[in-house]
Parts: sequence; C-alpha cells; structure tokens
Amino acid sequence: MKILIAEDNSTSRRILESILIKWNYEVISARDGIEAWEKLQGSDPPRLMILDWMMPGKNGVELCRELRERNDVGPMYIILLTARDDKNDIVEGLSAGADDYIAKPFNKDELQARIDVGRRMVELQDALIEREKLQVIFEITGTICHELTQPMQAISGNSELILMNIQENDPLYRNIKTIKEQVDRMGNITQKLKQVTRYKTKDYINGKIIDIDRAAFDC
Repeated sequence: MKILIAEDNSTSRRILESILIKWNYEVISARDGIEAWEKLQGSDPPRLMILDWMMPGKNGVELCRELRERNDVGPMYIILLTARDDKNDIVEGLSAGADDYIAKPFNKDELQARIDVGRRMVELQDALIEREKLQVIFEITGTICHELTQPMQAISGNSELILMNIQENDPLYRNIKTIKEQVDRMGNITQKLKQVTRYKTKDYINGKIIDIDRAAFDC
C-alpha cells in the first residue's frame, strides 16, 4: 500500500522513510504541505498519510481540511505527527479531518500499531465500497432478468404452438425448434443470474468472466 509522508525535517523524513520501507509500504515523501498536496493530485494517490503538523507553506491541519473537501478519491486515513500535545490542539487536528495523531518523538511500535489500524480501515472501507457496487450490479441484473422473462416465455410458448401444428418434415420445423431451444436456454441463464449473490470468475480467452454456475446462491 502507498503511504505519504509530509515532513519538513529531513532527518525525521528519512527515518520515517526507512522504517516504512522495512514494513513493506510504498513510500512517497514530501518536504512540505504544498508538495504533499501536489503529490496527491494524481489518478492513484496514496490514501494512507502521515502529515507533520508544523510545515511551511501549508501545515498538516490545513492539508487535512483540504483533503476532506475532496470527493474524487477513495477512503483516506490521516495521521498527524505533532509535538503539540495540548488537548485543544489535538481536538483541532481531529476536527480538521485527521483520523489519528502521534506525538514527537514517536515510539516505533506505537507508530506501527497506528499505521496498521489505518491500513485496515482503508482496506475495510474499500471492501465495503466494492460490496455496495456489487449489490447494485446484482439488483440491476435481477431487474433486467425479470423484464426479459415475459418476452422469452412468449417466444417459447408460441414456438411450442407452432411445433405442435406443423410436421417434423416441414422445412420450418428445425428452425422453430432451434428458436425454442435457444430461448429456453436463455431462460435458464436468466434464472441463474437472478440467483447470483457472489463474485466468482473463470478464465476466458485473455481475461476473466463471471462464473454464473459458481456465483449463483443455490449452486
């Protein structure tokens, strides 16, 4: 996971970089709030951040406020790094949008614990968003299948009536039978689609597609 460090003190920044790389994070560093803001403008910005409170140009609290006003990025978790431990200061930072804070000089174990919480929170929120997206897809799929059922039943029923009234040696018989077989097959597929409640895939050519049989609830 990407993590942004915004720290104007070069020694502290290098220490944080070294620690986080050892913890297998992809570290993106900024020397101040303005540079941090610029690094957060890309298409895939870090969503886990450690922001120093006191920085030139744009401090950590200001950066928090501006980040929380954005609606074009996914869930973020912001940890303020601060030497200020007055309760009013802490309240100010949290009210500005920080999720947590850690005091300077920081304890390595405490830092890891707080970052782990942030990572889990981001991952959990991502999972919830994906679940909501899938639920919308399932609902749309169910609606489409419901709307298709009646016309397919009409085609199947009328095909059956035609087959009952023509001879098997009639040139049309085979064509009508094929129509009925295929529309009945479509009916079976839509029934399965209405029962899809899980995201299961299978390999297909150069990618993957939904495995309807495994994704359906009763399968």
